[in-house]
Amino acid sequence: MKAIRFNATVPRYAAGLALAKVRPSLLWSGVSCTALEEVPPPALPGPDWVRVRTRLGGICGSDLSAVYLRTSPYYSALVSFPYTLGHENVGVIEEAGPAAEGWQPGERVVVEPLLWCAPRGFAEAVWCPACQRGEINRCRRTHEGRLAPGLFIGACRDTGGSWSPAFVAHRSQLYRVPSTVSDENALMVEPFACGLHAVLQHPPAEGETALVIGCGTIGLGVIAALRGLGFRATVLAAARYPFQAEAARRLGADHVLGRDLAEEVVRRTAAQTRQPMIGKPVVIGGVDLTYECTGADAALDDAVRLTRAGGRVVLVGVPGVPKGLDWTPIFAKELTLAAAYTYHHAEQWQGRRWRTFDLALDLMARGAVDLGWLVTHRFPLEDYGRALEMASRKGNSGVIKAAFEFPPG
Repeated sequence: MKAIRFNATVPRYAAGLALAKVRPSLLWSGVSCTALEEVPPPALPGPDWVRVRTRLGGICGSDLSAVYLRTSPYYSALVSFPYTLGHENVGVIEEAGPAAEGWQPGERVVVEPLLWCAPRGFAEAVWCPACQRGEINRCRRTHEGRLAPGLFIGACRDTGGSWSPAFVAHRSQLYRVPSTVSDENALMVEPFACGLHAVLQHPPAEGETALVIGCGTIGLGVIAALRGLGFRATVLAAARYPFQAEAARRLGADHVLGRDLAEEVVRRTAAQTRQPMIGKPVVIGGVDLTYECTGADAALDDAVRLTRAGGRVVLVGVPGVPKGLDWTPIFAKELTLAAAYTYHHAEQWQGRRWRTFDLALDLMARGAVDLGWLVTHRFPLEDYGRALEMASRKGNSGVIKAAFEFPPG
């Protein structure tokens, strides 16, 4: 079968950095780290695994960061090469191992991609402390067990990924898709779960003002979570493109802010500004809570400048190695800086404990959240060059969520 693979070596990485300046498409030509290759379907790593036939494989910003060689070197110690890209998914079970109890071929599923203690073959009695608490996103054993190192499916050489017709998953990672949930909504479960986790871990108080910086799928997922869960905060959204602004309004943002973000935050929160000798204005006051959903240097700087003293900044987008970030506001305003990384199995909501994916699917099945319309572009795998170009140039293409679409097997 064909698969889009990522194989980082020092020569490939160096070649990609040099050639991308001449022609970005060389990054996925095989000269650099990414290429479309012929590979065998991944074998089941154990009897409690299944093979999933992909219907839709989403193109995530973190995937694009890998292809464009923008990912922090930090992650290179936590993956295994070569791996098939793609962790956002919806598909159908085509083969179930003899110990995959309760799962049958033909069932439509979403796969939670994190490779924590259970997929790695550790018995529950010896799960790491984080996994025992249900905090599988903090697993200490992502480089151990029966699998090669990898934080998730789509970054591990043994599992495959959703940028191919088939990949494998452990039974603990499987979620049935209700009949009322479309393939498009099911594909959005993974990015929505990231926003849902951020809101559940760091919710706004009633009457507070929350700023969402970045209206890609993660930022839109945060807005959808705030409204789908019924929080009565004022939601400000900073969107880069008009189509993102319209999506933010449709999902429930109270105000979408323009390019002069500081000026609009000051106006809508009755904050004040003071001008230092050089540099950006100092904002006195501001929003109560900021969800930074891009990971971009300028957005991180805006987040700490525009949040009031004693407020909270939550990093939801994947940051890199920031340049030009002034840490002084964090200190001077005694901000709480937190992170919300992916999702887990210990969310608390309405008096019960949830797995984030379960809550995401429940909200979709009840009609409280509809994100299927955010899947704006689909591509056959063979058209991967155009897909990557369009997904990385959202302002020209209008892409919100792009996906690879596979014919029924």
